[in-house]
Parts: sequence; C-alpha cells; structure tokens
Amino acid sequence: MKINSTAYGQGDSTYQAVGGDDGVKKLVNAFYDIMETMPRAKEIRAMHAADLTETHDKLYRFLSGWMGGPRLYKEKYGSINIPEAHQHLSIGVEERDAWMCCMRNALKKQPYPEDLKEYLLDQLSLPAEACRTK
Repeated sequence: MKINSTAYGQGDSTYQAVGGDDGVKKLVNAFYDIMETMPRAKEIRAMHAADLTETHDKLYRFLSGWMGGPRLYKEKYGSINIPEAHQHLSIGVEERDAWMCCMRNALKKQPYPEDLKEYLLDQLSLPAEACRTK
C-alpha cells in the first residue's frame, strides 16, 4: 500500500488524523500496555522505572508535538534532544526493534486508516533509530 505522504505531516494533519489529544492518549496507553505484557519487550520495559507515570506522560507529550499538535513536551519538560535523552541507556538494534514492535502492535489496535499506520511507523523509525547508543 502506498503511503499518502501529502495527507500527513502537514501542519496538524497527523495530530487530527489520530483523533487529537484523545487519540494520542489512546495510542500511548496501548503502547505501554503492550510493553508491559509482550515478552519481546521485557528488556526495554526494564529500562524504565517501575512506575510508568512520568514515562507515559513524556511519550504522550512528545507525540502530541511530533504529530503537529500542541507542543506539550516543551511546555512541561523543555526542549528534547532524543539521542541525549537516551544516552544513559544501552539501546541497540534489538531494543529499537522491540520498541517499534510495541508501537506497531499499538497502532494495530487503533481505528486509523492503514496508510496512517504505515506513515507513523515509517516516521517513528527515525527517532527510534536516534535513540540507539550501541
């Protein structure tokens, strides 16, 4: 299926296409539910605090701005430098791929058009790769 690159990534089109604030929250909730239960994600889950409240909030706020919506991450936490924020972690290809697998499965649970799911996975591969430290 061809990705409709003109429909998404322009202004707040991606943010609106996922359902705005509620849509971002649902995606993040599904993502962390999957990370908690998927055996492949055990190692990346262990990189996070036992209480995911702040981590959950950070991903929600990051994705809001990243999708063209309100820049909530910057409002609360300041600017983000993705490689710098993850430099203390041992993230290689396996960990990156486990993160992407969690996101792929979270997207499957969303009522988004298939081209939006493909677009998001393609675009999220860039920050996921930027997190690699090894």
